[in-house]
Amino acid sequence: MNTTFETTADPLPEELAFLSERLTAFNDGDVGASERKALAVFVRDEIGAIVAGISGYTAWGWLYIQWLWVDERLRGQHMAGRMLDAAESEAVARGCQNAWIDTFNPNAAKVYQRQGYQPFGTLADFPVGRSRIFLRKKLVD
Repeated sequence: MNTTFETTADPLPEELAFLSERLTAFNDGDVGASERKALAVFVRDEIGAIVAGISGYTAWGWLYIQWLWVDERLRGQHMAGRMLDAAESEAVARGCQNAWIDTFNPNAAKVYQRQGYQPFGTLADFPVGRSRIFLRKKLVD
């Protein structure tokens, strides 16, 4: 088989979908279906604009929080904790046992630890001068 390598910063959506489908099929055969499902929590103001939110997914009995953002005006009001509570409740309803999140912001790591997340690893200099901190939480005993 002749092969060529292509490196791109602009992959086509259908090319990424192809990779996703192939990897999903492989993983399903290897460890079972992930039952991956998106999960989002949004906080909206009086006109419906998003002022805080969480985006992630559930898969293989885990909740992964990919993004968590709170508008500056709402910081310090336990908004992140309240959103995490909502996401975790939905994850448990979906059958999840655990959750994980990562951050390179030391203040965010403290917020997550107050919510019961425990560090399990770090990646130094990601980004340079910071460490990416990986945290997990057991949702169900």
